[in-house]
Amino acid sequence: MPENVHHLVAVLLAAAITWGLRATPFALLAPLRDSALLADLGRWMPPGIMLVLVVHTLGDVDLASLTSAGPAALALAVTAGLHLWRGNLTLSIFAGTAVHVLLASAVA
Repeated sequence: MPENVHHLVAVLLAAAITWGLRATPFALLAPLRDSALLADLGRWMPPGIMLVLVVHTLGDVDLASLTSAGPAALALAVTAGLHLWRGNLTLSIFAGTAVHVLLASAVA
């Protein structure tokens, strides 16, 4: 097989595989759009992810030490307060993270 044809076949094969891998999730998702399970996952996943993040963040906090518990508690309060006030998940996560990083670096 001439070298140019070999390269062309390789590029076309890679393009076909890439297109197939990118199109497959959409083809598989189409029948699930009206699924009750998918609706439940959409409703319960964001709070579940937040719970996992809170547990992970607070897992290493020494509650007896103010230098450890103080920044975490204040950042948690800022995150919860902003989320309840504005309802913006992105804003509350970024603001809570910024407060925690600033306070933890100031204490350390």
